[in-house]
Amino acid sequence: MLFSAATVVHKWGDILAMTSQLSKSTSLPSLYKIGIDKPKANARTTTLAFKVPGNLKSQMDLKVLPAPTEHSRYLASLMKTGGWRTFYREEGDDVPTKEEDIVPKNMRHPRLSPAWLKHEKQVLRWYGFFQETVTESAMENSRYRHVYIMYFLEDGTVGINEPKVENSGMPQGNFLKRQKVQKANGTYLGPDDIHIGSEVTICGHTFHICGCDRFTRWFFAENGVTLEEDEEIPIDTWQTNYRIQKARDRGGLPVTKGVMDDKAVMRALGGIPPVEKKFAQFLLNDRKVLRFKGYWDDHTPYGTRFYFVLHYYLADNTVEINEAHCRNSGRAGWPIFMKRGPLHKSNFVNGIPAMLSAEAPRYLPEDLKVGDSINVWGRKVVLYDCDDFTRKFYLDYLGVDQFDGRIDVSEKPVTHLKLTPPPHNGIGKAEDSLLNCTMIQPKPPKIDLERMLVYGGDALRFECKMINGEPEDELRRLVIAFYPADGEMAAFEVPIRNSGHMGGRFSEKRLLKNPDTGKYFTLSDLFVGQVITIAAQPLQIVRADERCLQFLEARPKEFPYADPVVCSKRLVPLAEHPEMQDADGLSPDRLKEIAFEAGISMVDHEIITLLRSCGIPAESESDQPKVIGPKVLECAGVLQPADS
Repeated sequence: MLFSAATVVHKWGDILAMTSQLSKSTSLPSLYKIGIDKPKANARTTTLAFKVPGNLKSQMDLKVLPAPTEHSRYLASLMKTGGWRTFYREEGDDVPTKEEDIVPKNMRHPRLSPAWLKHEKQVLRWYGFFQETVTESAMENSRYRHVYIMYFLEDGTVGINEPKVENSGMPQGNFLKRQKVQKANGTYLGPDDIHIGSEVTICGHTFHICGCDRFTRWFFAENGVTLEEDEEIPIDTWQTNYRIQKARDRGGLPVTKGVMDDKAVMRALGGIPPVEKKFAQFLLNDRKVLRFKGYWDDHTPYGTRFYFVLHYYLADNTVEINEAHCRNSGRAGWPIFMKRGPLHKSNFVNGIPAMLSAEAPRYLPEDLKVGDSINVWGRKVVLYDCDDFTRKFYLDYLGVDQFDGRIDVSEKPVTHLKLTPPPHNGIGKAEDSLLNCTMIQPKPPKIDLERMLVYGGDALRFECKMINGEPEDELRRLVIAFYPADGEMAAFEVPIRNSGHMGGRFSEKRLLKNPDTGKYFTLSDLFVGQVITIAAQPLQIVRADERCLQFLEARPKEFPYADPVVCSKRLVPLAEHPEMQDADGLSPDRLKEIAFEAGISMVDHEIITLLRSCGIPAESESDQPKVIGPKVLECAGVLQPADS
């Protein structure tokens, strides 16, 4: 196709126009335009530029901003003073503070403790038995197998164990693993299904309950159930024969008189002469030994006192003396001082060989008395004590009480300077660190189980505020939790919006020392109005929760400031005051003021106790609760009740 020159020129004009329009487009900055130039990366108007020489407007932001308002000018003026965030608070809706806003969700304790927490490690144990048939035995046809049934309160499981008996002929031990037991009606076995004297069927075996332990009785008594008395556990034929056989093996059954007579007749028929005196003494007194304790003072140079144990054998009237060394005495390990043999009252050597001479008399049992001395090869040994068998022997045969002559040979105790333990370095607990100083292999400190079972799960909370004088700490609020189960304390800071302080744990749970007394904090140190120091910060207790107040009021002897009678008796000097006679009552602040004027210093907790027992609530939110003066005097015993 042929085009004219005018047509070609017109077409190229259209192409150039399109090219000029594409070069101004910024919607697709990554595409190249038709031609050789790249598109511009950004077509926005620059509002911030660097200083350019010769251009006075180059270092100024040319973007026009709205004019500042009066409210913004007021906020900017507040920044001149320190702590302006604390003083300034925007007006908003007054929403009442709830417990959920103060106590974090992970710190709330359930009102009703779950079973796994309340009854942890608590086990009810019953003793019982079941009868089992024995088929292949000529001695018995049945046997009573004794078991003890354990009911775990934390999860309702049951375990049965059978004590192992030696040579019983049957496997014993774990009879039923810990599990939930289902009854015939489909429900699970519970504590109310087991009673003393009743029968319980578990896994096809019928158990007769005979008794229970002390904790089980206490548990049912606390719940208002009185258990029956323990029954006697029956003993079958096998157990009776087993006990007789064990007693016979130990030699506990004496030989009968008929057996002894038969032995004497048989010896006479056989022509055996009567037993000689020494042999008879051996048979009667074999393994009967008199045991004395004595000492010998060695007066030679570098001598010392030696302690001995003297054994007198009644079977043959021989004596054995052993040394009683103490630990680390430095002496030889063998204790024999005189080997077993006759002990003569005097010893001598015949100067003429082969010449016969009479032996010196031997020591006999009547010659040995506690408190006297004996001659042991030229050494004076003093007897100062004996054992119980020796005392009984002398009382039965000689009528002498050997304990009357006992001598106290205890040495004066050596006084050692006791080193004080080093101060706690703050790592771990002080009790654990102290055990590292007292023993090589430290053991964990003992836990008061009774206190833990009684007060386990209780946490008494007090709200307090900082009074260190710093303006930024005036609005800080903390909650002190005291755990009566172990006496530990913890402090948590209540999060407050825009306070500049992070809420949460202020002091971890541990035993805290009172800097004023140097001892650990107790519950008697915490009451409303008290100022305590934790982490070097003075905290004033301003109130306590309802559970804490009830806990303190239930123990008036331990906490007198929670006893309304004691608090009322302190106000007896104000009985004639006209405001105390007013039946409409008076405010707590006024009561504290007139008590201070009379020289009576009352803490805030005592005022709270009087309000709870002798007060009336406020009629409106703007009013204050009042303390009824006549009720206070009636509680103190000054006035008689109006009904009488």
